[in-house]
Amino acid sequence: MTKDPRTAVRDGAGTTLAAVAVVQFMVSLDLSVVNVGLPEIAAGLGFGAVGLTWVIHAYALTFGGLLLLGGKAADRHGHKRVLLLGLGLFGLASFAGGFAQEPGHLVAARAAQGIGAAALAPAALALLAATFPGGRARVRAFGVWSAMNAAGGAFGVLAGGLLTEYAGWRWVMFVNVPMALCALALAQRGVAAAPPVDRGGRPDIAGAVLATVGMTLLVFGVVRTDQYGWTSPATMTTLSVAALLLGAFVHVERTTAREPLVRPGLIARRAVAGANLCNLLLGAAMAAAFYFVSLYVQRVLGKGPALTGLMFLPFALGVIVGAFVAVRLAQRLAPRTLLVPGTLLTAAGFAWFGLISPDGSFAVDVLGPSVVAGVGFGLCLGPLVSVATVGVAPGEAGTASGLLTSSRQIGASLGLAALGTAADHRTGDTVTPATLNDGYALGLTLSAALLTVAALIALTVLRGTRPAASGPAPEPGPALTGTAEQAR
Repeated sequence: MTKDPRTAVRDGAGTTLAAVAVVQFMVSLDLSVVNVGLPEIAAGLGFGAVGLTWVIHAYALTFGGLLLLGGKAADRHGHKRVLLLGLGLFGLASFAGGFAQEPGHLVAARAAQGIGAAALAPAALALLAATFPGGRARVRAFGVWSAMNAAGGAFGVLAGGLLTEYAGWRWVMFVNVPMALCALALAQRGVAAAPPVDRGGRPDIAGAVLATVGMTLLVFGVVRTDQYGWTSPATMTTLSVAALLLGAFVHVERTTAREPLVRPGLIARRAVAGANLCNLLLGAAMAAAFYFVSLYVQRVLGKGPALTGLMFLPFALGVIVGAFVAVRLAQRLAPRTLLVPGTLLTAAGFAWFGLISPDGSFAVDVLGPSVVAGVGFGLCLGPLVSVATVGVAPGEAGTASGLLTSSRQIGASLGLAALGTAADHRTGDTVTPATLNDGYALGLTLSAALLTVAALIALTVLRGTRPAASGPAPEPGPALTGTAEQAR
C-alpha cells in the first residue's frame, strides 16, 4: 500500500527538524559571519569604502526582496523541492565567493546567496510547521528552531573573527559549503517528497513583480542612507517609488482574479499581523545591537576580531538557555505570556548595553547585558514563530513563513539604517573612542526602546492567543477552525 505523503512527513520528523535546524543556523550565521572580516576583505580584493558595504547589502537586497516570492514558490512547487534548490544555489554561491578575485565577483556571489536563502528559508520553516502541527512536539521543534536562529547570528560573529584571523577571509564564504551539503543530505534522504499543497488558480505574476521590486527598492533605499542620508533626493525618490509599488501590490492582491501572492485575509488575522509587527521590531533591534556591540568591542575597547567573536559566545549560550526555558513553559502558558517577559528582558539587556563607557570592562559592559539579552531573546523567539504560523492552511504555510522571515529582514535593514544614522549624528565629526562610545550607547538604548514597543504589541494585539493544540494540520480552505480560531 502506498504511504500517505503526510504520514511519511511525520515519520521523518526528527530528520526534518535536523535539516531545518542546520538550514536556519546557516542562514542566520551568514547574516553576521562576514562583518568582522570586512577590513581584510577590503584589503584582499581592493574594495573602496563605499563598495565594501555592498558585501552586506547585496545579500540583504536579494534575501529581503525575494522572500515572499520564495514562500509562494515553496507552496506551489513543493517545500522539499524548493528547499533543495535553494540549498544547492546557496552552497554553490558560497563556494564561488570563496574564490572571488575582484570586488564584483564577491558581490555577485553574495547576491546569489541571498536568492538561495530567499528560497530555502521559508520552505524550511513551512516544512517545520507542517511536520509539527501541534502539541508538545511543536513547542520543542520551534524551541530548537529559535535556538538555531539566534545562535547562528551570534556564532557567526565568533566564526567570522576566528576564521578571518587564523584561516583567512575566504573561509567566511567556504564555511557555508559543508553546512549546505549536510542539510542537503538530511533533506534528500529524510524529508518526504509530499506533493505541492497549493495547486489551484493561475499565479499572480503582477503581484509577484510588484512585491519583489517594491521590497527590493525599499531595502535598497534604506541601506543607502549611510551614503545619502534619509532626506536626500536619492533616498526620498527610491523610498517613494518603493511605497507606490507596495501600495499597488496591496491593491492588486485585493482585486486580482488570479491567485494572490499573499491572501489579504492572511495578513488581516490578528495573530499573523501582530507577530510580524513584533518580528519587525525584534529584527530592527537585534541587527542594530549586534552591529554596535561589535564596533564597541573593536573600536572602543580595542579588541581583535577573534577575541571579539569569543565575547559574543555568552549571548549565544543565553539564547539556548532561553529557548530551553520557553520549551518547558510553553505547554502551560499562552505564547503572549512568554513573549511579553521575553521582549522586556531583552530590552533590559539592551538598556544595560546602553550604559557602556570608553573605559568599560568585559564583565560589566559585555558579559552581563549579553546574558540578560540572550535569555530574553531565546525566550520569545519560538512563541513568536508559533503564533505567526499556527492554524495557517498548508497551502499558505510557505507564504506565512516567507512573510515572517521577510518582516525580520526588512526590520533589520530599517533598524540598522535608522539607528546607525542616529548614532553617527551623536558621534559627530570628531571621532574618538569617547565620541564613538556615545554614538553606540545611543543606538543600543534606542534598540531597547524598540523592544519595549514590541512588548506592548504582544500585550495588546496578541491577547487571547493560545498554544497550538495537538492534532493534524488544518486542511486548506477559507475558514479554519480549532487552533486557527484560538490564534485569532
